[in-house]
Amino acid sequence: MELLSQTSQATQHENHDDGPAALHSHGYLSSKDDYLKRLRRIEGQVGGLSRMVTDERYCIDILTQISATTRALESVALGLLDEHLRHCVVRAAREGGDEAEIKITEARDAIARLVRS
Repeated sequence: MELLSQTSQATQHENHDDGPAALHSHGYLSSKDDYLKRLRRIEGQVGGLSRMVTDERYCIDILTQISATTRALESVALGLLDEHLRHCVVRAAREGGDEAEIKITEARDAIARLVRS
């Protein structure tokens, strides 16, 4: 539930992008296919977790799979954060102004959410 809440908050925060920076592409687009492949694999892992519970598998086996799925999601999150810092934040810092401060604040907030999760 917390992940959905965080995702919703991040999406709401991103919707302010209607200024000049909105014309730029997102940093992760060059790796989009890789991210989608990794996310599909994670979807499969989550489906496998449901089947494990349905099949009444051993608790520790389920917890081990949850841990692996969590690590996979964290890896995607860290990759996206890296892309954001290298592309979006650097671009905004070069342009200066309010957009730079907004992107730095967004990055700081995203890092805080990742650390808490």
